[in-house]
Amino acid sequence: MSGEYPFSTRTRVGFSDTDAQGIVYYGRYNPYFDLARVEYLRSLGVLFHEAGGEFVMRANEVEYLAPARFDDELEIHIRVSRIGRTSMTYEFAAFKVPEGTPLVTAQQTLVFIDLDKRRPIPIPDAYRAPFDVG
Repeated sequence: MSGEYPFSTRTRVGFSDTDAQGIVYYGRYNPYFDLARVEYLRSLGVLFHEAGGEFVMRANEVEYLAPARFDDELEIHIRVSRIGRTSMTYEFAAFKVPEGTPLVTAQQTLVFIDLDKRRPIPIPDAYRAPFDVG
Protein backbone atom coordinates (compact mmCIF):
# COMPACT_ATOMS: atom_id res chain seq x y z
CA MET A 1 0.00 0.00 0.00
CA SER A 2 2.67 2.51 0.90
CA GLY A 3 6.40 1.88 0.85
CA GLU A 4 7.13 5.36 2.22
CA TYR A 5 6.19 4.43 5.78
CA PRO A 6 8.52 2.28 7.91
CA PHE A 7 5.74 0.79 10.03
CA SER A 8 2.07 -0.13 9.90
CA THR A 9 -0.46 -1.92 12.05
CA ARG A 10 -3.95 -3.20 11.41
CA THR A 11 -7.23 -2.78 13.21
CA ARG A 12 -10.88 -3.45 12.47
CA VAL A 13 -13.72 -0.92 12.62
CA GLY A 14 -16.01 -1.64 15.56
CA PHE A 15 -19.70 -0.85 15.58
CA SER A 16 -19.16 1.85 18.23
CA ASP A 17 -16.71 3.58 15.84
CA THR A 18 -19.51 4.35 13.37
CA ASP A 19 -22.04 7.16 13.27
CA ALA A 20 -25.74 7.23 12.36
CA GLN A 21 -24.78 7.09 8.66
CA GLY A 22 -22.89 3.83 9.21
CA ILE A 23 -19.42 5.25 8.53
CA VAL A 24 -16.49 5.77 10.87
CA TYR A 25 -17.10 8.89 12.92
CA TYR A 26 -14.33 11.38 12.16
CA GLY A 27 -13.14 11.57 15.78
CA ARG A 28 -12.56 7.81 15.93
CA TYR A 29 -9.50 8.06 13.68
CA ASN A 30 -7.39 9.55 16.49
CA PRO A 31 -7.49 6.30 18.52
CA TYR A 32 -6.37 4.47 15.36
CA PHE A 33 -3.42 6.88 15.08
CA ASP A 34 -2.63 6.37 18.78
CA LEU A 35 -2.61 2.60 18.23
CA ALA A 36 -0.18 2.94 15.32
CA ARG A 37 2.10 5.30 17.25
CA VAL A 38 2.22 3.03 20.31
CA GLU A 39 2.96 -0.07 18.23
CA TYR A 40 5.62 1.80 16.21
CA LEU A 41 7.34 3.04 19.37
CA ARG A 42 7.13 -0.45 20.90
CA SER A 43 8.78 -1.92 17.77
CA LEU A 44 11.64 0.58 18.16
CA GLY A 45 12.07 -0.09 21.87
CA VAL A 46 11.20 3.47 22.93
CA LEU A 47 7.62 3.05 24.11
CA PHE A 48 8.67 3.44 27.72
CA HIS A 49 11.42 5.92 28.41
CA GLU A 50 12.91 7.33 31.56
CA ALA A 51 14.02 10.70 30.34
CA GLY A 52 12.22 12.90 32.85
CA GLY A 53 9.51 14.04 30.46
CA GLU A 54 6.48 13.04 28.45
CA PHE A 55 5.10 13.82 25.01
CA VAL A 56 1.88 15.84 24.76
CA MET A 57 -0.20 16.65 21.69
CA ARG A 58 0.45 20.10 20.20
CA ALA A 59 -1.27 19.86 16.82
CA ASN A 60 -3.47 17.37 14.97
CA GLU A 61 -4.44 17.79 11.32
CA VAL A 62 -6.56 15.18 9.51
CA GLU A 63 -7.75 14.95 5.91
CA TYR A 64 -10.61 12.57 5.14
CA LEU A 65 -10.49 10.97 1.71
CA ALA A 66 -13.03 8.10 1.73
CA PRO A 67 -15.37 6.50 4.27
CA ALA A 68 -14.74 3.32 6.24
CA ARG A 69 -17.59 1.21 7.59
CA PHE A 70 -18.29 -1.30 10.35
CA ASP A 71 -16.04 -4.38 10.19
CA ASP A 72 -13.70 -2.92 7.55
CA GLU A 73 -10.08 -3.87 8.18
CA LEU A 74 -7.79 -0.86 8.24
CA GLU A 75 -4.03 -0.62 7.92
CA ILE A 76 -2.57 2.46 9.58
CA HIS A 77 0.87 3.54 8.34
CA ILE A 78 3.13 5.83 10.37
CA ARG A 79 6.42 7.67 10.03
CA VAL A 80 8.28 10.45 11.80
CA SER A 81 8.73 13.32 9.36
CA ARG A 82 10.51 15.74 11.68
CA ILE A 83 12.33 15.74 14.99
CA GLY A 84 13.07 19.16 16.40
CA ARG A 85 14.73 20.16 19.64
CA THR A 86 11.56 19.68 21.75
CA SER A 87 8.97 18.26 19.33
CA MET A 88 8.30 15.43 16.88
CA THR A 89 5.95 15.34 13.91
CA TYR A 90 4.31 12.08 12.89
CA GLU A 91 2.52 11.41 9.61
CA PHE A 92 -0.18 8.78 9.18
CA ALA A 93 -2.05 7.21 6.29
CA ALA A 94 -4.97 4.81 6.73
CA PHE A 95 -5.96 2.35 4.02
CA LYS A 96 -8.83 -0.12 3.67
CA VAL A 97 -7.58 -3.71 3.47
CA PRO A 98 -7.33 -5.57 1.11
CA GLU A 99 -8.33 -3.01 -1.53
CA GLY A 100 -5.71 -0.45 -0.51
CA THR A 101 -8.22 2.39 -0.71
CA PRO A 102 -6.74 5.52 0.92
CA LEU A 103 -9.11 6.67 3.66
CA VAL A 104 -7.36 9.29 5.78
CA THR A 105 -4.06 11.12 6.09
CA ALA A 106 -2.95 12.94 9.21
CA GLN A 107 -0.11 14.86 10.77
CA GLN A 108 0.44 15.19 14.52
CA THR A 109 3.05 17.20 16.40
CA LEU A 110 3.91 16.18 19.95
CA VAL A 111 6.04 18.24 22.34
CA PHE A 112 8.32 16.74 24.98
CA ILE A 113 7.61 18.45 28.30
CA ASP A 114 8.71 18.45 31.92
CA LEU A 115 5.52 17.22 33.61
CA ASP A 116 6.06 19.18 36.81
CA LYS A 117 6.84 22.51 35.15
CA ARG A 118 4.61 21.94 32.09
CA ARG A 119 7.35 23.40 29.91
CA PRO A 120 9.07 22.00 26.79
CA ILE A 121 12.42 20.29 27.32
CA PRO A 122 14.90 18.83 24.80
CA ILE A 123 14.16 15.37 23.42
CA PRO A 124 16.97 13.08 24.65
CA ASP A 125 19.41 11.80 22.02
CA ALA A 126 18.76 8.20 23.09
CA TYR A 127 15.06 8.65 22.27
CA ARG A 128 15.60 10.22 18.85
CA ALA A 129 18.28 7.70 17.76
CA PRO A 130 15.95 4.96 16.35
CA PHE A 131 14.17 7.32 13.95
CA ASP A 132 15.53 7.66 10.44
CA VAL A 133 14.59 11.25 9.66
CA GLY A 134 16.58 12.85 6.87
